Amino acid sequence: MPETALVPEEIASLTLPSPFGEWETHAFEWEGSVHLCLCRGTMGDGEDVLVRMHSECVTGDSLGSLRCDCRAQLQHAFRAIAAEGRGVLVYSTGHEGRGIGLANKLRAYMLQDQGFDTAEANEHLGFRVDERTYGDVAACLRALGVRSVRLMTNNQDKAAALTAGGIAVRAVVGLPTAAHARNVRYLATKQAVMGHAAPMGEPLPDGAGPPPDVGSLLGDVRAGAARPYVALKYAQTLDGRIATSTGDARWISGEQERRTSHALRAACDAVLVGVGTVIADDPQLTVRMVPGNSPIRVVLDSGLRTPGDARLLSHDAATTIVTTSASSAERRTELRRRGVSVLVVPAGSHGVDLGAALHALFGEGIRSMLVEGGARVITSFLSLGLADRLVVGIAPRVLGSGTEAVRDLGITEVASSIRIEHRAVHVVGDDVLIAGDLTR
Repeated sequence: MPETALVPEEIASLTLPSPFGEWETHAFEWEGSVHLCLCRGTMGDGEDVLVRMHSECVTGDSLGSLRCDCRAQLQHAFRAIAAEGRGVLVYSTGHEGRGIGLANKLRAYMLQDQGFDTAEANEHLGFRVDERTYGDVAACLRALGVRSVRLMTNNQDKAAALTAGGIAVRAVVGLPTAAHARNVRYLATKQAVMGHAAPMGEPLPDGAGPPPDVGSLLGDVRAGAARPYVALKYAQTLDGRIATSTGDARWISGEQERRTSHALRAACDAVLVGVGTVIADDPQLTVRMVPGNSPIRVVLDSGLRTPGDARLLSHDAATTIVTTSASSAERRTELRRRGVSVLVVPAGSHGVDLGAALHALFGEGIRSMLVEGGARVITSFLSLGLADRLVVGIAPRVLGSGTEAVRDLGITEVASSIRIEHRAVHVVGDDVLIAGDLTR
């Protein structure tokens, strides 16, 4: 049967409320697959409709797996169509694992853990790299009165399939997401092997829009035997200040540098700050400026001084507080009831023992971590040799008196200084970003 002759059966029509508003939803069934067409606005003449064709991904969409980019793409597509006020998001079941099914996708994951890439794993199991077809999706769109689309995808095969199915593709709108250390090889394979267009954004400094590819800044992410890979990141002025003498730090860096910082957060399992930063700045520590997943928020807080109304205790992302036995047991219980994970580790000379904290976080499954401050925390990581990578944003400003980015490290000779190797230098907007591996 020619693709243009497909006639899927409409099995349901209803209004689906969601965090992105109400969607008029039409469910079509064809040969065991169900396609949920979530519509915003009226189709009118059916021309130039913003469309996302999204394949079912239980592990990513539902469980938040960081091995793929599916959930971030789904959320971004919802937001884009809702913002435009007119469009269709087609959610197709039966497409799990590029059409090989959930069980086989999990088997493919096991092969990837052995060194296969995502394409090789599918082929090793006896499948093609991509088993999906989209003629039925095109038929669903035709049934809704859609005639031409702006297609949100990085996959050119989807555009070709819609064209073959009688839907004109007026434009392909890229849908890149901020890469995570756990899915960067997967995204690179999609680009190199399957021809996807820039699935992890544009390389620095070429890309002015989100998300930037921060791979060169983050370096080679490899967790140690008992602690996560640690990257220190801060923004400072030309004279090495991260805040004024009154504590004001907003905003030392420009918007493009801050967008890069959000992409770095999205690349890591966790982002860590000290309780002093929480009290002074009340950071949210989520990924907002680029499409990507928010990391686990970690606070070093030996006495549980984190305010009860702190923004990082919100449900926007998971939060872990690392404390000591000196903290209140009642306060620990209260935080856990609020859904905050609390880890108790030995005390160090200045609060939480950093080595013990990293070991405990490693035991919780955290393999990569971005440390954002404050100065005391940054200094401690540097002096104890617990950081692998340093990323510094330098803004074209001079403050004079203010908070230093790094305090005394006890270094008395230049020959004993901490150096950075395997450097990456980028101009991002008005700021300069310098990154490198830490060594003495």
